[in-house]
Amino acid sequence: MRILRALLVAVAVLAIGSVAAQSPADDSTVSPGYRIELARDGGSHPAFTTEWWYLTGWLQDAAGEQRGFQVTFFRSRNATADENPSAFAPRQILFAHAAVSDPIEKKLLRDEKIARAGFGLAETKQGATNVWIDNWSLRADGENLVTEVTAEDFSFSLQLQATQAVLLQGEQGYSRKDPDTASASYYYSLPQLDVAGSMTVRGSKVAVTGKAWFDHEWSNSYVNAQSAGWDWVGINLNESDALMVFRMRDLQGRQRWAGGTLRTNNKVQTFTAEQIKWTPLQTWRSPRTGVEYPVAWRVNVGEREFILRPLMNDQENDARGSVGILYWEG
Repeated sequence: MRILRALLVAVAVLAIGSVAAQSPADDSTVSPGYRIELARDGGSHPAFTTEWWYLTGWLQDAAGEQRGFQVTFFRSRNATADENPSAFAPRQILFAHAAVSDPIEKKLLRDEKIARAGFGLAETKQGATNVWIDNWSLRADGENLVTEVTAEDFSFSLQLQATQAVLLQGEQGYSRKDPDTASASYYYSLPQLDVAGSMTVRGSKVAVTGKAWFDHEWSNSYVNAQSAGWDWVGINLNESDALMVFRMRDLQGRQRWAGGTLRTNNKVQTFTAEQIKWTPLQTWRSPRTGVEYPVAWRVNVGEREFILRPLMNDQENDARGSVGILYWEG
């Protein structure tokens, strides 16, 4: 984003309805009061239907060239395999998306992977964060994170150092997504991550540093039938402050639910749907899919107002071949 370089925005235009509709296991209820602990909850929660580890950030090399990056791992529990006694039944499916943005050339380089868990193809461990597909990985290293991605047009190897405590979203990590309390997730963030490592784009390797934002959510019903998708923003406001705001959109594109969390001076404030307003300022239509995305926003959160504008418009992720959605992120 032009105003705040560490700004991260994701817009999804379709919900993962086929995933959210599966029946949860008995021990996978999302409810208030659960205490999230990073050492236990950084990894996989296989009894839950849907889970993701979402890392986005902004990097700069020694010459001052800047690029955005994303790497996301998704886990989907295949409930239809529960009654299959075969050891080969695909009980957990893993997906991964990675992207690098080039604001100068106005290009987004992206790639994705999909594999069933096990058999040396892909895995996600319980406990501390440790998820991988082939040669893409995201894992915990003490209190920090390490990610490795090798795609066709780009690769990166990044170390991400935590600079502050975990930010629990919603009610101490219980994040409602709808007026119906059945739609909710467990959700925490690690904002203000210091990033260092290397990035290679089309054969040119450089050392990079920057800032990143990490989200981890798991749920049985993130999006219900009355919601068409969601908008989300995470902002590293300055050296220490952080803001997360999201809204769920109904089938007519109106705000159905919203929530937000602001941490300033180590104090956390949460916001209700009534305190949040998203106003689109600019749209962009994809020449590939024909989908029109809002790419610039005015977001009102309590008494604060944020104007969000992208460095480049074409940042569409076509993930219909993996998680079944189109989304814009920049």
